[in-house]
Amino acid sequence: MKWCRFQIGHKISYGIVEDEARVIEVSGTPFETYTVTATTYPLSTVKLLVPVIPPTFYAGGLNYPDHVQWWAQYSGTSARVATEPGIGYRTNNALIAHEEHIVKPKDASDEFQVEGELVAVIGKEARHLSPENALSCVLGYTIGNDVSQRTWQSQDGSLWRAKNADTFKPMGPWIATDLDPNNLETTIRINGEVQGQFNTRHMLFDAASHIAKISRYSTLYPGDVIWLGAEGATPNMRPGDVVEIEISGIGTLRNAVVAEE
Repeated sequence: MKWCRFQIGHKISYGIVEDEARVIEVSGTPFETYTVTATTYPLSTVKLLVPVIPPTFYAGGLNYPDHVQWWAQYSGTSARVATEPGIGYRTNNALIAHEEHIVKPKDASDEFQVEGELVAVIGKEARHLSPENALSCVLGYTIGNDVSQRTWQSQDGSLWRAKNADTFKPMGPWIATDLDPNNLETTIRINGEVQGQFNTRHMLFDAASHIAKISRYSTLYPGDVIWLGAEGATPNMRPGDVVEIEISGIGTLRNAVVAEE
């Protein structure tokens, strides 16, 4: 099943996407009791929104082996593979939906990069889960682009603007359920040309490991999201580019890049 959050006119609803061609409107949300209505819309006639506004926005870091090596080379540090998941946060102001514009700030350098990531969406409250039962709290998975301004990331000593500026977190287009998060193919394209490809089975710490680690210390709530990291070198984006991140079983997240006015 594919859940979307959409707008038509002034009305915002959740819906079920069928054949990537139509949306069946739902009364309620996938995080609570809901009723499937008889109202349908062609997918092309609705505006897809960010599939969830997360109560807490978690993000794993350096979670693929080639990305660990690339970051060490880029930053001039020693490559160190973590022994447990590294958990950070992102901010909701940065979220944009499928087909909305990524805005490159005027003072951002050309090291303005794409990171295609699998995103786990929590479906029910959970605490003290083990890796063995951690996925029981997951509603499904969506796609994220962890847009990163590397110059700021190196200069600031934090990620407050390097990863959290407005429009830096495209997420969507919808939430797909009933997937194996450990065997999904990710393809990154810029202007139709493949810039990166990897499988989630190469994650150093899988979705279950991240969920178990977080739930050891923090209660997870419906709608929380956990971004699960990128692999390899991350390509630059520039105004005029169209960036696509495709993950098998989910779909394609597409966003154009524009310059700040």
